[in-house]
Amino acid sequence: MYDELKYWYLRDHKLFWTLSMSQIKQLCIITGFKKAKKGDIIYFSSSDLPRVFLLKKGNIKIVAVDEEGNETIKDIIQKGDLFGELSLESDTDSNEYAKALTDEIIICSFLLSDFEELLLKNPSLALSYTKFVGLKMKRIKNSYSNLISKDAKTRLYQFLKDWAEKEGKRTGNRVVIENYLTQNDMAQVICTSRQTATQLLNEMETKGLLLYSRKEIIIEDITKL
Repeated sequence: MYDELKYWYLRDHKLFWTLSMSQIKQLCIITGFKKAKKGDIIYFSSSDLPRVFLLKKGNIKIVAVDEEGNETIKDIIQKGDLFGELSLESDTDSNEYAKALTDEIIICSFLLSDFEELLLKNPSLALSYTKFVGLKMKRIKNSYSNLISKDAKTRLYQFLKDWAEKEGKRTGNRVVIENYLTQNDMAQVICTSRQTATQLLNEMETKGLLLYSRKEIIIEDITKL
C-alpha cells in the first residue's frame, strides 16, 4: 500500500513531472515514507543520515539552535515544499531540527546519496530541482533582507500577508487562515520577542484589522495590511 501511496505522492509533485511512469516506480524503491503528528520531531541535523525531504501534507517548522541553546524558527515548511540537505552537501556544523506543527504530517524522503545519483541520471530533473531550490533560496534571502531593513510591525504585517496568500481562504478581501502557529512561533519567525508580537497582534485587533484565535486568524481586509 505504501508503494502505491508513494507513487501518487511523487507523481503529483511538479518536481517529478518530467519523469516517466516507470522512472517514478523506480524512484519509489529509494523513497522513504513517514507519517507524523503535531509535536513530533521529524529529524535532527546532527544525528540523522543526510536526507532530502518532501512534505506531502501538513506544516513543519525548521528550528535552528545556536551554541547557547537559543532557538530561532528558520523556516515554515508547507505542503509540497522541500527541506533537509537541499544544497546536496552534508552540513555537519549546522544544528537544527524539524518539528510537526499540524496533525497528519506525511513526508517522503531520500538519502542524499540516492538523490544525487537520481539527479545525475536525469538531467531534466536536475534542472527542475535547481530552479525549485533557487526560488526557495530567493524567498529565504528576501525574508532575511526584511528582517534587517524593516521594523517588527512591518515584518509581522508582511508575514501575515505572505501566509494569507499561500494558505488563506479568501472571500473578496476577507481572508481566513488556519492558525497552527503560537504567538511565540510568530515572534521567532519575525525575530522579535513574544511580548512584542502579542502587543502588535492586540493592536491589530483593536484597529479591526484582524481577529486572532488559537484556531484561526481572520483578516477582514487584506488590502489594509
